[in-house]
Amino acid sequence: MVISVASGKGGTGKTTVATSFALSFQNARFMDCDVEEPNAHIFLKPEIEGKKTVFLPVPEIDEVLCDLF
Repeated sequence: MVISVASGKGGTGKTTVATSFALSFQNARFMDCDVEEPNAHIFLKPEIEGKKTVFLPVPEIDEVLCDLF
C-alpha cells in the first residue's frame, strides 16, 4: 500500500498527518520530499545508519553549437 500526503499550501498539517501514519504502521517506509523544509525527522527521530553523497549532473552549454534562437 502506498499512502501519499500532498498539498500545494504550507501549514496544512501534511507532516503531522504523514508522520502519524508512519508511526501507526509497522515496517513503514517514510520519505520526506519537502524541498523547502524536510523536517519529518523532528517527529520520527530516526537512527541515521550512514550517509551517501549525491551528485546532480548539470548540463553544459556548448556555445559553438548554439544558434541563440
